Amino acid sequence: MQPKQNIAARAARWSAAHRKIAIFGWIAFVVVSVVVGGAVGTKTLTDAEAGAGDSGRADLAMEKAGLTPNDEMVLVQSNRFAAGDPAFDDAVDEATRKLAALPSARHVSSPADGGGQVSADGHSALVEFQIPGSADQAEERVDASLAATAAVQKANPDVRVEQFGGASANQALEKVFSEDLSKAETTSLPITLLILLLAFGALVAALVPLLIGFSSVVATVSLLALPSQLVPMDPNVASVVVLVGLAVGVDYSLFYMRREREERRAGRSASAALEAAAATSGRAVLVSGVTVIAAMAGMLLSGDPTFTSFAVGTMTVVAVAMFASISVLPAVLSKLGDKVERGRIPFLGRIGRRRQGRSAWASVVARVMRRPALSLALSAGFLIALAIPALSLQTKVSGAEDLPRDIPIVQTYDRVTAAFPGEAAGATVVVEAENVSTGPVAAAIDEFVQKAEADPQVSGPVATATRAMERVREQLVPAAFADVGGAKVNVAGAAAESKDFNDRLAQRLPLVFAFVLGLAFLLMLVTFRSIVVPIKAILLNLLSVGAAYGVLVLVFQDGLGESLLGFHSNGGVSSWVPMFLFVILFGLSMDYHVLILSRVREYVDRGMGTDEAVERGITATAGTVTGAAVVMVAVFSIFATLSIVDMKEMGIGLAVAVLIDATIVRAIMLPAAMKLLGERNWYLPRFLSWLPRMREPEPEAA
Repeated sequence: MQPKQNIAARAARWSAAHRKIAIFGWIAFVVVSVVVGGAVGTKTLTDAEAGAGDSGRADLAMEKAGLTPNDEMVLVQSNRFAAGDPAFDDAVDEATRKLAALPSARHVSSPADGGGQVSADGHSALVEFQIPGSADQAEERVDASLAATAAVQKANPDVRVEQFGGASANQALEKVFSEDLSKAETTSLPITLLILLLAFGALVAALVPLLIGFSSVVATVSLLALPSQLVPMDPNVASVVVLVGLAVGVDYSLFYMRREREERRAGRSASAALEAAAATSGRAVLVSGVTVIAAMAGMLLSGDPTFTSFAVGTMTVVAVAMFASISVLPAVLSKLGDKVERGRIPFLGRIGRRRQGRSAWASVVARVMRRPALSLALSAGFLIALAIPALSLQTKVSGAEDLPRDIPIVQTYDRVTAAFPGEAAGATVVVEAENVSTGPVAAAIDEFVQKAEADPQVSGPVATATRAMERVREQLVPAAFADVGGAKVNVAGAAAESKDFNDRLAQRLPLVFAFVLGLAFLLMLVTFRSIVVPIKAILLNLLSVGAAYGVLVLVFQDGLGESLLGFHSNGGVSSWVPMFLFVILFGLSMDYHVLILSRVREYVDRGMGTDEAVERGITATAGTVTGAAVVMVAVFSIFATLSIVDMKEMGIGLAVAVLIDATIVRAIMLPAAMKLLGERNWYLPRFLSWLPRMREPEPEAA
């Protein structure tokens, strides 16, 4: 009687026996996902929904009451002319008339009618107005005022006329984000294909994992429309899904296909080779996929809507890619058989055949295992030194000052803040009560306004926005509303939002770390029936993550390589990046660890000694790990070339960590540590002996 197969092996057997159902079912799934997702539409987080703490409550209260101002302004500016000059005043007058005539512009305030603002030197003026409706509606309606502003500029070429505000800025920046995402997608696909060509030496073999990864991303981006109705998505979720989905989708297929080709070259029949790959690499894909999903789930504990949407997006794309790898991929490989080697490139084919002999990684591993203590000490010392800068890590919420300065709307922002210091800063105090127009609440509001206007720290320039917010929140508001019952008072604004976001992350970060580390430990404990393996894996992964943090501090906080990467350091790292990187990196690094240790355990279960099993296991998987790592590093590095600094930080952090993980950690530290531990690698306390054995029989050779 044949022993029971694992889930991956059973899925592969079914898939190979029902190729048409598996392949066309997958195609139908992707198509239906796109159609349904397009019909439903993805609901995105509003600025108010993404908020935290007092500022988040204030923003939600304003949004609920329909009081979100949707402020816009038209800047009229000239180095040559000033207020009172006909050329300058004509532009102000024309802008005022055109805006006043628009249904989508209300409360127009202009120097032409005694309102608006004129700079101290008289060379700049603001025509201020508001767009009615919600923030989303304002973004849809802003085109009319932008067209009017453009018409005024065309009619008055001697002065500068341009518009800035929440709606106009969001529209312009969304276009930049969209272009960045498109750039990442169009660049990553051909680069990934090239790397896969180098890995397999054949066009068909290279296209299969690329199509699996790409279709998984397409399906997931569309499917997110469904959970977004309950959990609105951050606008950056699509970028994150592309980043993670393409990497894991290609990696899982690569793991599977390399093992299938290896078994085929060893003399197995096509069906036996496929079953062997499913029972080994397929199982490793399942374990690593579940581990990655568990790590991503840690973001659900952050309490932040943005991280929650990231968690939903990444968990979904990993699940979809994992499902495709164990169900659709076997059907494709079964259908193609040895035709998967078609389109072989002669030069690359010769390289591939040479790789089947003694590889460079085999030499490295052999030398490491001859001097394990020295190798471990030197490599660990290097990563610790690289991680030391992380001790001075400072987090900051990215703002307008961190956007690329070559974006026209950002240049307008710079001109507005230069001419009118404090115009783009400030704090908004939101008061909720049964009646804010009369009685004690109204009196308290009047008292607060008088004290705020008289306080030089509160009405100071942009540079003092944080100190002004703290004074408003901690002193002026309590003083004015201390004796007023039934009123909820919260402070919003950029400075308040930054502080509240950082405070929440600092509070939740230990919980997220504990969850991810604890769950990863349990999953690896059950998988390998060893208490040493998960502890070692966690320590090694923490070293690679710490080193990645150190590089982020050196580059983005200290400004090392600013000109090369095209950004200006703000003295910190974006607040959301450290938690996101930890979760993503810890999950992705488990891919390699599970793949390598699964092969090592496989050799041990055949009766091989631990030392020989470690050397052979790491050497046998070196090509797969290298190919997968190169794909990941290439895809992640593309994001370092995008215009938004947050995307640069994410790309650099991920690329550095994966590079370290696939080289120093897997090729040096892992074999050195396992050599030193010897048979203790598989130590399992007696009280855990009840854990199930997950060793699988190999399919018989045929």
